[in-house]
Amino acid sequence: MSLTYEERRRTILARLSTEGKVQVHDLAGLFNVSTETIRRDLDRLEKEGRLRKVYGGAVQTRSERIEPTFIKRSQMHQHEKQAIGKTAASLVKEGETVLLDNGTTTIEIMRELMERSDVTVITNSLPILLCALEGFKGKIIFAGGEVNMGCQASTGAIAHQLLDQFKVNKAFISAGGISLADGITEYNLEEALLSRKMMQRAEESILVADHSKFGVTTFTQIAPIEQISMIVTDPGCSQEWIEALNKLDVEVLISGKSG
Repeated sequence: MSLTYEERRRTILARLSTEGKVQVHDLAGLFNVSTETIRRDLDRLEKEGRLRKVYGGAVQTRSERIEPTFIKRSQMHQHEKQAIGKTAASLVKEGETVLLDNGTTTIEIMRELMERSDVTVITNSLPILLCALEGFKGKIIFAGGEVNMGCQASTGAIAHQLLDQFKVNKAFISAGGISLADGITEYNLEEALLSRKMMQRAEESILVADHSKFGVTTFTQIAPIEQISMIVTDPGCSQEWIEALNKLDVEVLISGKSG
């Protein structure tokens, strides 16, 4: 017996999330239905805003090109970000130096490190710097440069030159989206370049991202997924994504889970 539309819909969306596109003939063979049935399915999903039809198949809809403000983003998936921040901070060992890029998840790492006098934090993020000034017991280094008022972070050549002076243990990177096809992406080119530089200056790069970022592509690439060693996320991350990342030798750490 052939699968119902709802069952096909779930599989199609799961494939789009991990692969970025689907082909009509592949889906027809997978579900043992006609290509006309698949095209009708794709029509319905396009009307729902879940995908965009292209010749021979469909691709995932692209995210909005304009990033919400820092304050608005900090209120989105707040509980998940706090849990991710706590789990990520637990990875920081005694005496380590870490880089934190400008993000509403990386600022939660800073909040968890406030009592750690044995840690050095380097960041280009003004919100993270201001958080540290509220009583961080370790050492804070601000990667200064031209301040981008829109994203509340330093960017540009001076910030890059300063980061070149350091070699650190870990870089914690945030992202606007994560896609198997397009890698780790960000809304803002200058922020993406700074995050990429941080990855280059670290022995280990760790991505911190809540489940809403998976299957999303934003404006510009930070790096291919293979260039990170671990993703810290929340229990909302699908099993399909965990399996896909493990195939790329990327460890997935789920916040709130031991071991």
